[in-house]
Amino acid sequence: MQEFKNWKPPVLPKEIEQADVPGSKVVITEYHIDRAGRIFPDLLEEIEKVKSKNGNGKVVVSVSGCSGVGKSGIAAVLSYYLNDIGIGSYILGGDNYPRRIPEYNDAERLHIFREGGLKGLVKDGEYNKERFQTVHKLQEEGNDADPENIKKYPWYKSYINGGRNALKEYLGTGNELAFKEVEDVVDQFKSGAEKIWLKRMGRSNTQIWYDDVDFKDVGVLLIEWTHGNSDCFNGVDIPILIHNTPAETLKYRLLRNRDCGIDSPFTTMVLDIEQESLINQAHKAKIIITPNGDRLSYEEYCKYIGM
Repeated sequence: MQEFKNWKPPVLPKEIEQADVPGSKVVITEYHIDRAGRIFPDLLEEIEKVKSKNGNGKVVVSVSGCSGVGKSGIAAVLSYYLNDIGIGSYILGGDNYPRRIPEYNDAERLHIFREGGLKGLVKDGEYNKERFQTVHKLQEEGNDADPENIKKYPWYKSYINGGRNALKEYLGTGNELAFKEVEDVVDQFKSGAEKIWLKRMGRSNTQIWYDDVDFKDVGVLLIEWTHGNSDCFNGVDIPILIHNTPAETLKYRLLRNRDCGIDSPFTTMVLDIEQESLINQAHKAKIIITPNGDRLSYEEYCKYIGM
């Protein structure tokens, strides 16, 4: 966009609009501002490319990355910058679209892992009542997803592998997330709908409702979501990937401290599986940003992560 060639980031007010997820509020830090400032000029170029092809001025951007990577804050700053230069933007939080509230989804994840682990033991001929008692004790201690258990119990590898494989079939799939509903929103937006009913989901059964949102002056729908670059739904024009390692992600989650068991072996496994999925989808990203703020091509990214 030639008219924004000499764009400089404006000073942010104390409060800026964030994603529409109930109860989710992050403090905007220098990290978020710096990363958004690095991304924004490239994002404007990508927006211009999309607009030149579709002709209706409606562009869908996703900001994806592991949990705790800073998506919410970066997306909020990007949206503020877009609105500041006159390109209307709305931030849709993907965390509104799981099939279960967080408490139930966490329980479902753990159930799937544990059932898969036991099935793995049976499949490999490693299951017996004595070993089940060992597994059961570790489950009660919340330690059954720790691969360190294999050092003491070599047969335990079948439990870990069986549970992990089962969990991979659930995490980030249509079994866990309502991708079709997100795709419907994208389709309505691109068709020029002036108002769209958007889902809201908090952390309890009584915090699920819909808001009628005005999209008349919105040119960019910005989806802030770990799974914003997923193959399970269509319509994203400009996927942005904020890369982080699982260890760095865990550090940010500990700082946010929203859920219990943040640093458990099971959470570590979930983050590892999330990371694998993001890496597998990275080839579609238009903009890839590393932890130090560099933009990489996909080929450079593959070298960066040692693929």
